[in-house]
Amino acid sequence: MAWLLVIVAGFLETGFAVCLKLSHGFTRLWPTITFAAFALGSFGLLTLALRKLDVGPAYAVWTGIGAAGTAIYGMVFLGDVVSTLKIVSISLVIAGVIGLQLSGSAH
Repeated sequence: MAWLLVIVAGFLETGFAVCLKLSHGFTRLWPTITFAAFALGSFGLLTLALRKLDVGPAYAVWTGIGAAGTAIYGMVFLGDVVSTLKIVSISLVIAGVIGLQLSGSAH
């Protein structure tokens, strides 16, 4: 259950990063409100998950999902540049997160 919280928190991190861009420096109301809601939800779920999980692997999974998800979202929906190096790098982030997860948080 704790890992599910981390995964959902990671997707919320993607959401708050995207909304941060869409807020244009907190000058647009709805993206700013959505950013705040996603950020509070993400940090809240991560906090709950850390009651049961080791901080290193949990934080790595959270940030990995957030970083990879934000980069993918940007390329697909926001017109960010797509390159082979970017795709390989995202794949390496995901592989690293999986490796940390498999390396063993016994809780």
